[in-house]
Amino acid sequence: MKKRFLINRINIWLFLIILINLQLNAESANLVSGPIVGYSTLKEAMIWIQTDRKSSAILEYSEILNPQRTFYSEEIQTKSQTGFIAKLIAAKIEPGKKYRYDLLLDGKKVKAKHTQTFQAQSFFTAGQNPPSFSFALGSCAYVNETEFDVPGKPYGGEYFIYNSILSKKPDFMLWLGDNIYLRETDWDSRTGFFHRYKHQRGIPELGPLFASVHQYAIWDDHDFGPNDGDFSFWMKDTAEEMFKLHWGNSNYAKEGIYGSFTWGDAQFFLLDNRSFRTANSNQSIGPRQILGEKQFQWFVNSLAFSKATFKFVAIGGQFLNPNSVFENYATYPEEKNKILSAIRILKTKNVIFLTGDRHHTELNLLKEEGLEPIYDFTVSPLTSGYYSPVTEKNSLRVEGTLVDQRNFGLVTVSGKKGERKLLLQIFDTSGKEIWKKELTPTP
Repeated sequence: MKKRFLINRINIWLFLIILINLQLNAESANLVSGPIVGYSTLKEAMIWIQTDRKSSAILEYSEILNPQRTFYSEEIQTKSQTGFIAKLIAAKIEPGKKYRYDLLLDGKKVKAKHTQTFQAQSFFTAGQNPPSFSFALGSCAYVNETEFDVPGKPYGGEYFIYNSILSKKPDFMLWLGDNIYLRETDWDSRTGFFHRYKHQRGIPELGPLFASVHQYAIWDDHDFGPNDGDFSFWMKDTAEEMFKLHWGNSNYAKEGIYGSFTWGDAQFFLLDNRSFRTANSNQSIGPRQILGEKQFQWFVNSLAFSKATFKFVAIGGQFLNPNSVFENYATYPEEKNKILSAIRILKTKNVIFLTGDRHHTELNLLKEEGLEPIYDFTVSPLTSGYYSPVTEKNSLRVEGTLVDQRNFGLVTVSGKKGERKLLLQIFDTSGKEIWKKELTPTP
């Protein structure tokens, strides 16, 4: 009797386990992060999502002005090995058109929490006027997590800045590094990286911005690993894997996260200042480097090839600031001079560096007799603590552009062909303009 009783109990438990598994499989997966609108081109765009379990994901989309025609992406199976992440490609779009989209998980439509739209870039030929466009930018985004933060006053805050960014209706946003702020509990495992990205993107203020504005990104040390990290970091391959998995840039180098994209008549060079970097304190070898030779050659050759009106160069730390402090490029003078020399030899016009890291905002200008001016637009911080460089005497800072509070930037490119203009603006967290500068490019 006891033996039969035990067998019956085992059978009941097995039945319950099978029933629970069937119920779990019958339920569709849920989103834990996203949707995030990634890159846009003339013929395709990408939507990033992360689910809570293995699932089948499909993107459904239609043109806003012609909603009768519905298109679908290829089906992607989310897997635990890649954090249940899917990058869904809208491959049936047409230049200049805007689209509304939905997500299907395991065949069921996910109820949208926010407006979900994306766009295809506008097409123009040599004789036509390029499209006007704008993009938001910023760096140093910290989201508090009390149990893993330094005790005391919270370092992050004013997350409503993302609502203010959305209110400016940029075509895309460019994240300039220190986008997630890895903690000591994060950077020594894939589990830690997955946790930090998920936690960072879990605040409700980011949802509307992510769902309808295209996103591009570079990294700095707090996306890479330890503070001031360099190529000796033992988990750098994992850091690279996680960055490429979580961001929707249109391309990446095979080694490192650098790449490029175009929007209108502008080209963006997204540089990697960590994967090949000599340690800041290592003076024993030479030449010391940030980009490394392979990335440097790619960058210079790309500048030489580019026919874009504007060349925006995004890199985590300040480039032009002459003060050899913290992680400014002035602390690596050989490579900095090497880059400047290449720009001068090539006579490259309209180069604007876009930088972060410093926890304050400023516009730097290098203007030398007989040479093309070079700008460095530093925008920081978004939601982390701010810092005022009161002791720095920066001879290249454009008067009136220093901002020592949380803020974001907006760059607007407009005007007819041959008469293009660049408007740089800085806003506080509520969206109030702090300053603006109009730049006229060299024809």
